[in-house]
Amino acid sequence: MLGKQINDHIRRSLALLVESADELRDLDQALGDGDLGITITAGSNAVIAELEKLPESATPTEIARTCAKAFANANPSTMAALVAGSLLSGSRTWEGKEEIGLAEAADFVAAAANSIAQRGKTQVGDKTILDGISAAAAALASSRDAAAAPGAVVDAAARAVRDTTDLQSRRGRASWLQERSIGLADPGATAFQRFVEAWATVASAPR
Repeated sequence: MLGKQINDHIRRSLALLVESADELRDLDQALGDGDLGITITAGSNAVIAELEKLPESATPTEIARTCAKAFANANPSTMAALVAGSLLSGSRTWEGKEEIGLAEAADFVAAAANSIAQRGKTQVGDKTILDGISAAAAALASSRDAAAAPGAVVDAAARAVRDTTDLQSRRGRASWLQERSIGLADPGATAFQRFVEAWATVASAPR
């Protein structure tokens, strides 16, 4: 996938993602401060607006960095900072590359996961967005079929949400609920699931 295609795919995916804002708000009200729907909507709209300004010649790295800056500037939240940092980390794996395939996508997502683990001082099993991203990274790393990869990533992200629902949240505001967080889906991991679902929908849509 070339830069122009990546730009278009991201914008179309984010336009679908914002349709999940109410669901994410409700999940976040149960486990957090209830602003995740706003964060996702404001961040997505800001990214779309900035990507539309980029020239068709923009490289994959430039596109990823534009996404990071726009998302962070749209929101003063911790989630926005973590997402922006993960995108910047991922962008470094694309330096000098004009075309992105499965291997490059896997490297990007793995770097993003590592960034969130370090910046968020969290690990897989803490019931955060990291669980979904790490599962997606593993799915991409083991995938050999570009056409099937989006579906595999969706399955991995959805499984991460299901598998962590019965765990106790151990990071962020959700951890304040302690045992009461058990049985509730993590909002961040769900937001990531909805994003990869949107990405897969765009990938399968006729052009």
